[in-house]
Amino acid sequence: MPMLSSRLLRLAAGAIVFLGVGSQAMAEPRDTIRLGMSIEPAGLDPTIAAPAAIGQVVWQNVFEGLTRIDADGKVLPQLAKDWTISDDSRTITFRLQPDVTFHNGASFDSGTAKFTLDRARGDTSTNPQKQFFQVIESIETPDPGTLVLHLKEPSANLLYWLAWPASVMVEPGSAETNRSQPVGTGPFRFAEWRPGDRVRLERADRYWDEANRPALASAEFRFIADPQAQATAIRSGDVDAIPEFVATELYKSFEGDERLASVVGNTELKVVAGMNARRKPFDDPRVRRALMMAVDRAGLVEAAMNGFGQPIGSHYTPNDPGYRDLTGVAPYDPEAAKALLAEAGYPDGFKTSIRVPQMSYATRSSEVLQALLAEIGVTMEIVPTEFPAVWVDQVLKGHDFDMTIVAHAEPLDIGIYARPNYYFGYANEAFTRENHEAERATDETARLEHYGRAQEILAQDLPALYLFVMPKLGLWDKRLTGLWVNEPIPSNDLTDVRWTQ
Repeated sequence: MPMLSSRLLRLAAGAIVFLGVGSQAMAEPRDTIRLGMSIEPAGLDPTIAAPAAIGQVVWQNVFEGLTRIDADGKVLPQLAKDWTISDDSRTITFRLQPDVTFHNGASFDSGTAKFTLDRARGDTSTNPQKQFFQVIESIETPDPGTLVLHLKEPSANLLYWLAWPASVMVEPGSAETNRSQPVGTGPFRFAEWRPGDRVRLERADRYWDEANRPALASAEFRFIADPQAQATAIRSGDVDAIPEFVATELYKSFEGDERLASVVGNTELKVVAGMNARRKPFDDPRVRRALMMAVDRAGLVEAAMNGFGQPIGSHYTPNDPGYRDLTGVAPYDPEAAKALLAEAGYPDGFKTSIRVPQMSYATRSSEVLQALLAEIGVTMEIVPTEFPAVWVDQVLKGHDFDMTIVAHAEPLDIGIYARPNYYFGYANEAFTRENHEAERATDETARLEHYGRAQEILAQDLPALYLFVMPKLGLWDKRLTGLWVNEPIPSNDLTDVRWTQ
């Protein structure tokens, strides 16, 4: 056997390794997907806790609702196959899908639906959207396939709210253990949760909607908080997709990649710096306006997000119906901001703190805010705060903060400012009235007019610093189809996801 040079031997060895990896890749079954997520949910029941990461794992995969929201943001039938609304808009009669079972074999019927809604609206409910269900006066179940909701007043948004993760149907026997062992009616069943690592789902053996039975046999959600680790995982093929890539400074480096698609979409994630109106000086609207006028929104988006994101002037996104661009109501003007602070009794500024979740958008945005506010004499200490557990406990529930920064992920959630005792500590009768009229108006023109006035009140009153809407920076293997480009609601709906080769 002739001797090979050392260089040829190295080349030959490299070819053997390459062929081995390629052969293994070709041998892999293309009926599974590995998705990377930045945040690991603290539980898997979206009907008892608010963080969006819960729905991003289980909504439409494990759990389903009476209605659903599709990739275009439209409300469609799901476990309710259709419905009729009375002339006075105060009674909704749902016809339910037949022969639906939960993953534990229990049947879904009108009794189950009534249990779910009564549980969500009951006195002891911990449902994060409990207020949605307060419009329901009573529920009737004339037969297993019919559910009748009697409303206290018309509700233009109820069919939309019933499509949210917080409204998914739960089986009475498993309701108390869904946090760690979720049982739903969806196309995937829960298989495994390794805390700190991953959640694995498997295709359900029996699924009521046979026409939409998923192509994937299984899916893994891997939790990767570090941006550099995310980049490494998607480049190496350790994950097949990162639907929301967090490292904006690295995102452009994937452009032109032969294997990966980089897809920029829109979301409902409104990044706001909330202020605690229960504490001085944030109880003074002049102080809140001064802080807003110290913020160069466009500059913040460029510095914190590498230009990815759209400035906003209220708690509303350009995707929402009736959006008004109100970024000019409190424009960037540091000198005017200083004058307002002096008028409010703070000519030399003041010291405060901001509680910041560990996500990169929040960390970077708070650092830019810190520098901008320093220019008007406001010293802001950045306090890192674990999300979701600590933030939910101390900020959302405990109201122990001066300022905080977070992305509100739910669509069309302007109504949070009308909630009593919400974390902002904000109360405005005019806003509450406009929001209420918008929610009950069945005429679309009138409804959007009320939402427009509600937006304007927030832009003037500024219970939070309205910063920008986050984009959806997707990265995934080009052979994958069916992942959502845009995010009308936080989700990773795998129903239509498949490999093309």
